[in-house]
Amino acid sequence: MKANSHKGVSSLAVYNKYLYDLIGNEYERKNLYLEEIAILEEEIKDANKESKSELKSKLKSLYKNKHKNEYNIELKQFKDKEKLFFSKLKNEKKSFQNSLDKNISRKMKKLKTMLFEVEKKYEFYNDYMELTYDAKFEFKKAKFSMRQIPEIIDFLNENEIALKTALNAKGNIDLELDKKAKLEISEFKKMQNNEFKKEKKRLKEMRRQNIISEKAKKNSILELKKKNKDLVKLKSYDSMTKSNRELIKNKRFEINNGTKQKLTILRSDIADLRRKVPIETSQSKPIFGWLTFLIPGLGQVLNRQYIKGIAFFFISLFVYLIAIPYALGYGNYQGQGISGLISLAEGGKRLDKSLIFMIEGILAIFLLVLAVGLLYFSFKDVLSVEKNRIKGIRPNSWFETKTSIQQNGFPYMVSSPALFLIMFTVLIPIATTIMLSFTGMDPKHQSKFSWVGIQNYKLIALGQGLAGEIFWYILFWTVLWTLLSTTLAILIGFTLSLLANNERVIGKTFFRTVYILPWAVPAFITIMFFSIMFSPDGALTEILNYIMGRRIEVKLDPNLTRIVLILLQGWLGSAYVFLLSTGVLQGIPGDLYEAADIDGATSWQKVRHITLPLILFQTAPLLVGQYTFNFNNFSIIYLFNGGGPFNPSQYGNLAGSSDLLISYIFKLTMENQYQAIGAAITSLISIGLMFFAYLGFRNSKAFKEERL
Repeated sequence: MKANSHKGVSSLAVYNKYLYDLIGNEYERKNLYLEEIAILEEEIKDANKESKSELKSKLKSLYKNKHKNEYNIELKQFKDKEKLFFSKLKNEKKSFQNSLDKNISRKMKKLKTMLFEVEKKYEFYNDYMELTYDAKFEFKKAKFSMRQIPEIIDFLNENEIALKTALNAKGNIDLELDKKAKLEISEFKKMQNNEFKKEKKRLKEMRRQNIISEKAKKNSILELKKKNKDLVKLKSYDSMTKSNRELIKNKRFEINNGTKQKLTILRSDIADLRRKVPIETSQSKPIFGWLTFLIPGLGQVLNRQYIKGIAFFFISLFVYLIAIPYALGYGNYQGQGISGLISLAEGGKRLDKSLIFMIEGILAIFLLVLAVGLLYFSFKDVLSVEKNRIKGIRPNSWFETKTSIQQNGFPYMVSSPALFLIMFTVLIPIATTIMLSFTGMDPKHQSKFSWVGIQNYKLIALGQGLAGEIFWYILFWTVLWTLLSTTLAILIGFTLSLLANNERVIGKTFFRTVYILPWAVPAFITIMFFSIMFSPDGALTEILNYIMGRRIEVKLDPNLTRIVLILLQGWLGSAYVFLLSTGVLQGIPGDLYEAADIDGATSWQKVRHITLPLILFQTAPLLVGQYTFNFNNFSIIYLFNGGGPFNPSQYGNLAGSSDLLISYIFKLTMENQYQAIGAAITSLISIGLMFFAYLGFRNSKAFKEERL
């Protein structure tokens, strides 16, 4: 659209000289009044100072005498006649419907009424095609309908007559003859089955004599089975009851689905016509979107998209009957909506719980965010339709909207339930954890607690309070554990995959089976097994005592416990890496190694320059995930030694020497009710893990080459 910033006309409407359809074709305006305004605006823009004043006055006069304009007078007369025409058509339709045969079907009655209506429209709009694009569209629409509706009527009439004939024939079937036909069909079926068995036996004999292959035998049997089935089905139609039933079923299908399909084709043709015939409006700026922003559905109705408006009206119901009332505290279980999130039940009833107030407050915020998102979606929809209409593009009919949803909206419809599920199962718990980290929830403040700001984070950073220096000790061990155990698992898995895929190794299947056992066997069983073996009276402890010649208590020695845990996780995690590496190794072309041999490369050089880069390229993102997993590997720590051995002088009473941050958080929150400090630690390690995982992904070759 062309902007006009000249003083004196800046408040007036701005129009484009041309209209455009959805395809981008350019059209001259039929509205001569708007065309004259558009031409004047262009002239004002390009005029010199002397002629500008005269042109502005002319434009103002044109606006002032809008109702006296010759074209507008003619357009008003047309609209008055159109209004009168529709009023008259309504009565004529009723008379026409009353004149129809009472015995015809509802579908036929509807189609004939449609044909009557479009014939009348065709006659009326034919005289006004050059006056307005709306009249031209209605004329062409009627023309399309007049050509196709009679064909649909003939199709429906033909099938209804056939159905009626079949229904009448149903009562005239000779039951004796039909019974005889059924006996013949039964005999025919037995005969065909016997022939099938004989032929099947012959094919098996031919296979036994190696005359045909196993595949040929199976294909021949399948072909015989299909042929036998088709012959029996064809013979079954000798029964008058069967053939009549199938005919009735077929004709009913044609009447319902065939007619519907033909009407869909007609609507598709009309939709295509809508895209090719522009629309002309006196509106120069989109205003409905702004005026109806707070009432989804109203803007769609003003854009004459009524069914769409009803659909969007449900957004209004959600916003004003669910989201806003819930945010204000209505419908809460205990809380007070967003205000409850601020107060955390302070000064509330004795049974009120701060945690419930917090969760319901967070839920209220999510509902409000969703409501705002839906309001914006509705606003953008209305605004887009308005802008398109001003350009000349017709708003979509409900048929076009529905078709668009079916074709393009499927991914959104499928993902929407998942989005809501994620909101309740992931986002709200995450938000609750973050919020809890800013509170003082501890064993003394379980029911009611208050906001303490960044106090928990400050204590962690300074190594004071409950967490104290313990956090940093455990963090150091967690990082060390993650690096050593994961790296060891990668080295073991990669080495085993190289060995198992070596051409000189015999019994590869056996070794591959053995190497994936740590992954196939539940880790719970393996961990508990080694926990028992390394207990004071365990077999492995006794063996170590015998070898070392002195008493060794693995589970009571912090360093030995940590070493065993690293070795155990290295073995457990190696199977996964082995599978990944084996899959990649089997996909590496042998030509690369042959070329390397020709160049005189050693085995180590081939591994370093061919095998390792290709494996890392494929598996690097998954290996980064392994580091993240082991950082939060709760099960092995908890099951092996419960985080012990315990050293109260260094770790206090809440953690053991082998506890990771994840198991420490578990003990803080679940066993000792220090939820606030546990939430703070959880938030910190989550941010840290996301950051380092991102760095790992970003620096992988697969990520750089946009393979992820």
